[in-house]
Amino acid sequence: MKALETRARIEIKNVLFLTDFSPAGDAAIPYATEIVRRFGAKLFALHVRPPVVNPMTEPVTWPVLERAAKAEADAQTQALHAAFPGIKPEVMIEEGDFWHILESAIEKQEIDLIVLGTRGRSGAAKFFLGSRAEEIFREAPCAVLTIGPHSHEKPPRGGEFTEILFATDFSPASAVALAYAMSLAQEFQAHLTLLHVIAEGKAGDLVHATELVGSAGRLLCKLVPPEVELWCEPRFAVEHGPIAEKILEVAKQRKTDLIVLGVRRPGGFPGAATHLPMATAHKVVTHAACPVLTVRG
Repeated sequence: MKALETRARIEIKNVLFLTDFSPAGDAAIPYATEIVRRFGAKLFALHVRPPVVNPMTEPVTWPVLERAAKAEADAQTQALHAAFPGIKPEVMIEEGDFWHILESAIEKQEIDLIVLGTRGRSGAAKFFLGSRAEEIFREAPCAVLTIGPHSHEKPPRGGEFTEILFATDFSPASAVALAYAMSLAQEFQAHLTLLHVIAEGKAGDLVHATELVGSAGRLLCKLVPPEVELWCEPRFAVEHGPIAEKILEVAKQRKTDLIVLGVRRPGGFPGAATHLPMATAHKVVTHAACPVLTVRG
């Protein structure tokens, strides 16, 4: 394995806040607010609603439905402006196919980061992201900050990050994610921990555990450019065991405010292997007690 070549500092210029006006969506507001203010970014707020008029709707009711929809959109626009005082978000209340509208907004507005909240839904003894949120997490071409079902409804620090955990497997795809982690740590003057988890292997592999831990520790140290130490004292951790579980365990121990993961878009079939396997990233997002930033390679 060789160390990553870290990109320059990330600039977040355009942030897209997605909402369905649920309490889950509201949980993401403090984080979107802080990031926009810290980076001096432009905020866009998007809500996509189903068509008011469809083939099953009686034509005679169309004018009434359209007037009601306009009134609702006006009220929602006012609510979003009130939710971000002093920021003046550009509000988009759209109607139609969700993915077409989202992809168009990302491209047109040159979105660097999507922020969304989801409380998820329970079933079969485990949590799942809502279907729409999971699609975004898996498919969006830009970085995505997800405030998942176990995150605090009211951020303990008002949306600020003081403890950031970056988990890596040393693949090249991690370089972009590390750049985000370091940029956010610098902007928020947060503590930064770099973590590598050595996955559980065969029984015979355990004899090399000490050697692997030492090697991983040295690689972690090499990831951080010397200039980072001027404003941050990065910490390093190497764990052995189930990857997602160890990431969550370290995050809990360090009272982490943000977990940063590098992922690649699934290829071939849903759930195909990725930088951090999508199943691993998905488990972290759905069980973390803090927001999780997923970044494409």
